[in-house]
Amino acid sequence: MSSFDNTHITALTGLINKAVQDVIAEYGAIGQAIPSLDTLEPGPFQVPEEMPARLTKAIQIIEAACAQLCYSIAPPGHVMINKSLEHEEPACLLVVTEARIPDLLLNKPEGVPASELASRAGLDASKLTRVLRLLATKHCFTEVKPGVFANNRLSMKLLSSDLVSSMVAMFADESLKASAYFNDTLTDPSEMDGGIPFRRATGYSFFDYYQTPQGLKKGERFAKGMIGWGDVTGKSLVAKAYPWTSQPADITICDVGGGHGNIIMGLMKAHPHIKTVLQDQPQVIEMAHKFWAEEHPEAIEKERIKFVPFDFFKDAPIEGCDFYYICGVLHDWPDAECELILKNVRKAMKPSSRVIIHDTVIRDVVRSTYDHLKASSDKSVQVDVAPEPLLPNYGVGCIRTYGLDMALMHLLNAQARTLPEYIELGEKSGLRFEKLYEAGETDLVEFTPF
Repeated sequence: MSSFDNTHITALTGLINKAVQDVIAEYGAIGQAIPSLDTLEPGPFQVPEEMPARLTKAIQIIEAACAQLCYSIAPPGHVMINKSLEHEEPACLLVVTEARIPDLLLNKPEGVPASELASRAGLDASKLTRVLRLLATKHCFTEVKPGVFANNRLSMKLLSSDLVSSMVAMFADESLKASAYFNDTLTDPSEMDGGIPFRRATGYSFFDYYQTPQGLKKGERFAKGMIGWGDVTGKSLVAKAYPWTSQPADITICDVGGGHGNIIMGLMKAHPHIKTVLQDQPQVIEMAHKFWAEEHPEAIEKERIKFVPFDFFKDAPIEGCDFYYICGVLHDWPDAECELILKNVRKAMKPSSRVIIHDTVIRDVVRSTYDHLKASSDKSVQVDVAPEPLLPNYGVGCIRTYGLDMALMHLLNAQARTLPEYIELGEKSGLRFEKLYEAGETDLVEFTPF
C-alpha cells in the first residue's frame, strides 16, 4: 500500500453504505422507517430471533466498520484517552438506573429539569445534571433544553420494567467494581483473594456475595439481568440453530443447571414434540416449578417437563436422555470444575446421547485462522467471517462477546472459551466434538460420547 493509497478507508465507507441500504430495505419490507433515537416506541426488531438475517449482518457490519473508520482517521492519542475514560459511562448508567431516572421521565416528552429529577431521587442536582449530560452526549437521553432531559430510544431500555436494565446495572456495579482491582490481582497476587478481582474488591466470592445482607437485592437483580442478557444476545435462537425438526417425537432433553428454564421453555414452545427434564439446585428447581406453572402450565399438565433437583458437581444428571443441554453454565467455572460437570454428564449418557453446550465461543482476531477453516474439508466448523478490511471476527460488531469474557475473569476467575478449548474440555471428559452451530452471539457446540 503506497502512502497515497486510501482504499482501506473507501472500503470501510463502501461497507457502511451497502449495509445501510440493507437496513433500509429490511425496514421497508415491513412498511416502516428506521426509528430515530428520539422515538420512544420499541420498533419491530427488538430481539435477535425477530431479525431477518440480512438485517442482523448489516447491523454487525455497520457497528464494526464505523468503529474501525473512527479509529483509523482520529489521532491515536484521542482514541486512547477516550478509551481510558470509557469507565465513566457505566458509572453514570448505574446512577440513573438505580435512581430510576428513566421511570421518572416516562410520558414526559417535553423533558424534566435535572434539578427536579434530583429532588425526587434524593441526589445532588448539579452532579445529576453532569451525569445526564455525559449520557446524552453518548446518545442515551436527550437534552431538550439546557438542564432539561427526556427519554429517548436508548434510555427506555433502562426502565426498571425492562430486564436489560438489570444487566446494565450489574455490569456497571459488580463488574466495574471488580475490574478496578484487575491489575492488582495480576501484579500483586494474594492467596486471600485467589486471583479474583471481585473477591479482592468485596471480600466475597461472587455468588457468596449475593447471600450477604448487602448483596441480596443485587442477587435478585442479577437473576433478572440474566434473562435480559439472553434477550440481547439471542439465546432463544437455539430453537432455530439446531435441526430439532428432524428429531423424533418425544425426544428428551436434560437441561443441566438450567435455572428457571426460560431458554428451554422457548425451545419447547417452538418444538412441542420435545420433552424436558430440568435440573438444578433444589431451591432453584422450586422457583422454576412456580415459573413454569405461570408461564407454560400446559407442559406440566401434559407431563412434558420434569423438575429434578441435583448438584452438577456431586451428581450425574438423570440417565438416558437423548440430549444434555448445558446453557451458559461452563463459562462460570474454571477448567477443573467444567471437567467435573462434563464427566458427571458423561456418566448419564447412553451411546446415542448428545451434549449441546450453548455458550459464547471466542473467535481469534487473526484472518489466517479462518483461511485455514475455509481450506479445510471439515464441515463441522462453518463460521461467518467478516469482509475485508474489517477484522475477521467483526471487531466492535461482536465486542459484547469479549467484554463478557473480561467480566467473567474479573467476577469469577472464569472465562468464555475458544472452540479448541471446548474441544479439549470435551476430550478430557470422554466427549467427541461433532459440530458447531452458530446461534446469534452464542454458539451450539455438539458432542457425542467416546
